[in-house]
Amino acid sequence: MGFLKGSASFVRFGVEGQLPEDALDFIAERIKGYAFRDIDDSYDEYSIGWVSVVNMFDASFAFASYAVGDNIVLTLRVDERKVSPAVLKKMVQKEEERVRLEKQMPKLSRGMKVEIRERIKSELTKKALPVPAIYDLYWNLSDNTVFFFTTNKKMHAVLEDFFKEVFGLTLRQRIPYLIGLSLLDNQAAARLDQITPQLFI
Repeated sequence: MGFLKGSASFVRFGVEGQLPEDALDFIAERIKGYAFRDIDDSYDEYSIGWVSVVNMFDASFAFASYAVGDNIVLTLRVDERKVSPAVLKKMVQKEEERVRLEKQMPKLSRGMKVEIRERIKSELTKKALPVPAIYDLYWNLSDNTVFFFTTNKKMHAVLEDFFKEVFGLTLRQRIPYLIGLSLLDNQAAARLDQITPQLFI
């Protein structure tokens, strides 16, 4: 659930690397270059890109609507065509049986089965509608922090790769230990390293 909703789950990342001096112009150019591209009218299986946080169909960002002071607010949209494994299995078996009877063969070769499976999968994928998923992102430029509004670990990896591709910056998850280190002086940080887990029963 996104941060504009009543409640939200998020993961905090630190941003490593340096933006150029004209940071906002650079970010604007990169967001535009990696805006979401619709695949409804194509046979593409996957599309990923940025859209407006208030409208998943707005990838034009009129008047730099993603920029609020020192903050960047975006939504990462991922559309993917998926075929149910159960449907694929059923249709493959059905086609295998049709071909076997047509060719009057007691059993199909492994090569024929592979060809049938790939053909059926391709046909079903073309018929499937892309399933959209959206994930909100808040980036504070002044303290190099990103909040990503999902706890899905697979999407964390997708974001890290995509963010690196788009902006040339690395995201590193800010676990409580690292946040603690950033708030302490050297002497206190040394004591933090000596803390051991305790069981409270």
